[in-house]
Amino acid sequence: MLKHTTTYGVIITLIACCFTSCTSISNNKAPVEITRPVIEPAKTYNPYVTVDVSPLDISYYPVNYPTQLMNGNDSAALLARVIYSRPQKNGRTIFGNEAPPKCVQQYGNYWRLGANEATEIEFFKAVTIAGKKMAKGRYVIYCIPFENKWTIVFNSNLYSWGLHPDTTKDLVTVDIPAEKTDKIIEYFTMVFQESPTGANLIMAWDNAKAVLPISF
Repeated sequence: MLKHTTTYGVIITLIACCFTSCTSISNNKAPVEITRPVIEPAKTYNPYVTVDVSPLDISYYPVNYPTQLMNGNDSAALLARVIYSRPQKNGRTIFGNEAPPKCVQQYGNYWRLGANEATEIEFFKAVTIAGKKMAKGRYVIYCIPFENKWTIVFNSNLYSWGLHPDTTKDLVTVDIPAEKTDKIIEYFTMVFQESPTGANLIMAWDNAKAVLPISF
């Protein structure tokens, strides 16, 4: 019994000494910074398709319409949506007076407002754009950009890849101001924002921005 008691006492003493030593180190030295290894993300395996560098995107108005629909509260009817692909700046000069490859989009030339398939906009009720009435329906929307203005064209030639506009199918043409922004937009962006008379379609890329007013 004495042997066991003595052994137990030795163990307690050793633990106490270790605790005192560790506390002393902790109190007298700065904490040691732990460096964790960087784990590289695993590459996604997909043998069927390549990654699209200009992925498809859809913007809605009202902006929160998809969330409302998923929550079973779609009382705010869908009024408009735009379907486009989002190219990246990727270090390039986007707009300018020079032809590609020096500038991605030369001033005064047709532009599909994105990449890949021609950009389409759909209105779910009649709208007015720059004083011009447009019926409910789906349209190709393309642009002729200049430094201080963008010419926006609505066309009925749906489901066209790229942009080879059949101008005989142009329906409405409007000019809207273009401005330079302080910050660079890496991805071409089209998004609706609420306005007093309906919505504004914001179009921005690189250091350029244009706003298309839409009245419902």
